[in-house]
Amino acid sequence: MYDIILLFLVGLLAGSMNALAGGGSFVSLPALISVGVPSVAANATSTLALFPGGVTSSWVYRDGVRSVCGINVMPIAIVTVVGGVAGSVLLLLTPSRIFDGILPWLLLVATLMLAAGPRLSAKLRTQARPNFLSFATVQFFLGLYGGYFGGAVGLMMLAAWSALGGGEIKSLNPTRMMMVTAANAVAVVVFVLAGAIVWQECIPMTIGAVIGGWIGAHVGRRLPASVVRMLTLAVALLTTVVFFSRAHL
Repeated sequence: MYDIILLFLVGLLAGSMNALAGGGSFVSLPALISVGVPSVAANATSTLALFPGGVTSSWVYRDGVRSVCGINVMPIAIVTVVGGVAGSVLLLLTPSRIFDGILPWLLLVATLMLAAGPRLSAKLRTQARPNFLSFATVQFFLGLYGGYFGGAVGLMMLAAWSALGGGEIKSLNPTRMMMVTAANAVAVVVFVLAGAIVWQECIPMTIGAVIGGWIGAHVGRRLPASVVRMLTLAVALLTTVVFFSRAHL
């Protein structure tokens, strides 16, 4: 019963975090590991548990979904889904320890990009506009990362899009939520077909994530852009510090 309550509360928090700024797997994955789920299975189970919450948040945000850097939503979604399939298959074929070594550095890059986003995006807008190929390449690897691990992939999308001149974080949030959900959707299908889900621990976390996703999305729509940016940076910094600690301490 204690584990069930813990996983429900963690799902509630993770769903809210994903709706507001991303990084929900930062709390869901360690929680699953702490109750005895092996790391790879915990990764897959976390993806499925947070997926319905992402769908809930995407529905709340649906009116705000728009093009990014002049590229329509559908091409972005297709590239993201292809990357998500590749990443989820890669997870099932590759030892997690290999990715664990580079993950903190990827999160650090994402945090720095996010912090420098407004200034960098203004510079890029005056010098170069990303073409579809360059944007699609970045988005494919974001989808790949999302399908393979997914930790703070929403933060990375916001960082990359902001640096490429996509606009302010709050306006990018609905499209970010939609793309993260798309990558997770195909990853979930792969994980279920591969039998990688631990269902007993997944169910209470899923229920919490759905409620948290709904609450977080409604709160996120009402918060000022500056507050959303501060929350996003705080989550990014905290996530980076924690993963560096796990890797090197």
